[in-house]
Amino acid sequence: MDSLISAAARALAAGDALAALQRVALRDDPSALALRGIAMAQLGEHPRARELLRRAARGFGAHEPVARARCVVAEAEVALALRDLGGPTHALLTAAALLQAHGDTANALQARLVAARKLILLGQLDAASAALESAQAADPATRRPPSLVAVAELAAAELALRSLHIGAARTALQRAQQAAAQSGVPALLAEVAQAHALLHQPAARRLAHGAEQMLRLDGVAALRASPTLMVVDACRHGVRAGDTWQPLARRPVLFALVRALAEAWPGDADRDALIATVFRTRHPDDTHRARLRVEIGRLRALMAPLAGVQATPRGFVLQPLGGRDVAVLAPPVEGEQGALVALLADGAAWSTSALALALGDSQRTVQRALADLEAAGRVRAIGQARARRWLAAPLVGFTTILLLPAAQPFA
Repeated sequence: MDSLISAAARALAAGDALAALQRVALRDDPSALALRGIAMAQLGEHPRARELLRRAARGFGAHEPVARARCVVAEAEVALALRDLGGPTHALLTAAALLQAHGDTANALQARLVAARKLILLGQLDAASAALESAQAADPATRRPPSLVAVAELAAAELALRSLHIGAARTALQRAQQAAAQSGVPALLAEVAQAHALLHQPAARRLAHGAEQMLRLDGVAALRASPTLMVVDACRHGVRAGDTWQPLARRPVLFALVRALAEAWPGDADRDALIATVFRTRHPDDTHRARLRVEIGRLRALMAPLAGVQATPRGFVLQPLGGRDVAVLAPPVEGEQGALVALLADGAAWSTSALALALGDSQRTVQRALADLEAAGRVRAIGQARARRWLAAPLVGFTTILLLPAAQPFA
């Protein structure tokens, strides 16, 4: 490796993309193309970075498998930044195994961390946890570069936050802060500071007895763990009491009913008010009242392990078992597109297909939701056709951690 390539690589490791480009900007050999691609990625020019890395991989060819595998890893990280989440991960894992076999443990770890971060974005928290454990076990911590230690700890902190393990998240962020300071990379230091801020921002609202209280993530975790409360969780759409969790994400009518009953507790909820809230009509008739009785019956059956639902002269009242109090955990922003807004709040440009993957919905459903948000001025589109991406202004003052999709929110 010549001196210019070595100097450019050292500059990139220190986060100085401009210094790296000064050394290799006019060269077109595969090594220089790869370093130019990584430098462009650090500068935020991700489409150009992907093009350069693909040219470098073709230039290395099959006779230089290690260099080609490094290009695959770098391109996968660019795809993650572009929120291109639909590509298969087997090429990335194959590259990680090849790099590990050839002694390049740093880039092998980077490949596994990219795979874990992709799974976190998609809300597949159990799979992300397994991938992160595999990445940590494959290489002793004492041999890792400080920058990779910081990235690994940031991924662990995000996974802990998404799972509401606040103590583990704080510990991981402390380790990430130490590693980022040791690496001296400004982008890593900024990312750690941003992650720290999430712990101190409001994450949800507690509604009880007609009052509203803002909660941080540690307060949300304590509320959900309380043995004396039945919590109607409007962030994850379910009901929790002690160790029992009743998901209602796929039963929106029943969840709307139990939330309305919980907000009225300890009093009862008026029948006409329930019909207006759940069925979205201000002019109820006998058909709506009959449907309400049917849905109340279904709710009684589902909620039997947690609470009863009793009729009163004016409506229905929630009666939690075990003498528990009732609290509603409401998201910081209301609306059916809460998870979509939460994903776009990271400031990245998302494609419709990536949003559909993360949310587990069809692209058509996501397109309709984006059209509504665009009409309301909350998101904007850039590009046309397949190159179209969606952006939203970052939300300030609170965190949207609880609104992000999670396949196993209480695992």
